[in-house]
Amino acid sequence: MKKPVILSFLLLVLLSAGISQPATSLQGAFAMQNNEGDHAMIMQDNYFMHAVYNVGSKEFKYSEGGMYTVSGDSVIQHIEFSTRASELAGERRAYRLERNSSGITLSGKKTGYQSWSSIDEGNTALAGNWRITGRKEGDSIRQMQRGARKTLKILSGSRFQWAAINPETKEFFGTGGGTYTFTNGRYTELIEFFSRDSSRVGASLTFKGEIKNNQWHHSGNSSTGNPIYEIWSREQ
Repeated sequence: MKKPVILSFLLLVLLSAGISQPATSLQGAFAMQNNEGDHAMIMQDNYFMHAVYNVGSKEFKYSEGGMYTVSGDSVIQHIEFSTRASELAGERRAYRLERNSSGITLSGKKTGYQSWSSIDEGNTALAGNWRITGRKEGDSIRQMQRGARKTLKILSGSRFQWAAINPETKEFFGTGGGTYTFTNGRYTELIEFFSRDSSRVGASLTFKGEIKNNQWHHSGNSSTGNPIYEIWSREQ
């Protein structure tokens, strides 16, 4: 009869000593710089996007993304798209994960050692992995059929990146990203990279934003000046 009491006491001792089960969640935005340029990575809702670019020269270099899982001190990535080489889509990558006071480190056989600084923890209302599911045309909403081709927009607490991809055919159609704010129904983006048109880098765009029934209603003028009304749903 004394065993449950003893076990409970030992558990309390271990927890007070800082010994606990390894964390299984990892989310937010991270940054890194090396000879390739500026690196930005967003990890939300078990999906990640990683972009490499140079803000000063407005140069987009490459981007990759896909699903990920965390288990103890390891991270497994399942690549859905890569602008470096289409055949990398479908690849599985394993990393050793270490957490520290400034961020994380990832080390793998192919990628070597990466030291990432934490930017935010991805705990705002818009943080997540969103998929466009509808557009307003005239006075009606056109629902978009789910298929292999998709446009995703992943947001942390302060950064965003979108990507138009087709994982089945390993096609990539475009991506862009940067920082954002969302205050009092106003969503503002500052573009830091854009694969299709580098002249858009540095532009600031403001839209109306509202979350209704777990959907993000996004309206205003696009980077080309055309009016848009989009509906985004959290990707499962």
